[in-house]
Amino acid sequence: MKILHTSDWHLGKRLEQCERTDEHQHFLDWLLTFIRDQQIEVLLIAGDVFDTGSPSNAALKQYYDFLWALRATHCREVVIIGGNHDSVATLNAPQSLLKYFSVHVVGGVPAEFTEQIISIKNDAGSTELVICAVPFLRDKDVRLSVPGETHEERETRLKQGICAHYQQLVNHIAPYKQQQIPVIAMGHLFAAGGSTSESEKEIHVGNLGQICGDQFPEEFDYIALGHLHRPQIVNKMAHIRYSGSPIPLSFSEVEDSKLVLVLDFVAGKLTNLTEVEVPCCRKLIRLKGDLDEVKRRIISLNDTNSLYPAWVEVQVETENFIPDLDYQLTQITEDLPHVERVFTRQIRLKSPIALHEDSFDELVNLQELDPKEVFQKKCTSIYPEADFSDLLATFDELLEKMGQAD
Repeated sequence: MKILHTSDWHLGKRLEQCERTDEHQHFLDWLLTFIRDQQIEVLLIAGDVFDTGSPSNAALKQYYDFLWALRATHCREVVIIGGNHDSVATLNAPQSLLKYFSVHVVGGVPAEFTEQIISIKNDAGSTELVICAVPFLRDKDVRLSVPGETHEERETRLKQGICAHYQQLVNHIAPYKQQQIPVIAMGHLFAAGGSTSESEKEIHVGNLGQICGDQFPEEFDYIALGHLHRPQIVNKMAHIRYSGSPIPLSFSEVEDSKLVLVLDFVAGKLTNLTEVEVPCCRKLIRLKGDLDEVKRRIISLNDTNSLYPAWVEVQVETENFIPDLDYQLTQITEDLPHVERVFTRQIRLKSPIALHEDSFDELVNLQELDPKEVFQKKCTSIYPEADFSDLLATFDELLEKMGQAD
């Protein structure tokens, strides 16, 4: 049996208000062809199907068109779990209908615990694979709120709750293990030691819920994870993997390989695990230096031979703000057909006499500002000598509640 593990599609994702629809469609078209050609039988999507809880009509169309097109391939079953970006209600809405097409959706922890356990049967009706489809575990799913608990107490309770959820599955899969039927667990979480990029949001406040690879029950033959956008192995345990995002979602991922993972099970054993590179249709390029250096490097960019023209992030190191930077760079790229967009950053090398003590070291556009960073700088300016860690923790919790709201 061939199984494909992918995650973190983030359909509807924008890069500073620029649509990524074409890039996502290129990936979905490639994935359909790959599934058909390689005769993939089971597809696992480990969360963050959409970038927001209220995806656009274009993103929803891409999702449903893809699932419909799968019917013309050898793929027999699809298992999809919700991630921290996904709305439980949005994913679960067509749940009952999609089951008729062998698409199993677990957007959030179900009322009936065993609905996370999905049996994959062969043509004779016998179970040959079991999937434990654990969605993103929200705070309310794994711990009870305890007023006045400390940061350390909360971290401990959160980790215990996540581990207990996976441990509870062991009792239910015991009969399958006795029959030597392989069991795969899915999850959308932050495993300790994982390498992040700039495009992941903290999955819990301060990523408190991170657990180590050896805290997963050993009964699972493979653990298909989502959330981190760089493909990686967890704690050098080859059977616990992040597939990563299929396209680079930020300029911090320009050097990352984008993969899907193919698992081969023979006689109930994982015999082969193959990393398959996803073809890139648009290059993201990051350049850094002073203005003259950046201009030279832009001009020297070679045609990437990609399907779509490149997008370039330019980080200009400067002592003073350059008001017409965008115009200067646009004049250069007008004659470069292989460069479509330039995203500018101005990084101050030596701060001039500041008009305000809370001035930023990096001159940024409004849409680039991170709410937590702005709040922290404001606290620093108002309470320069005070400890405001409790206030920051409260702000973190507010951000998390907003992010988890459907």
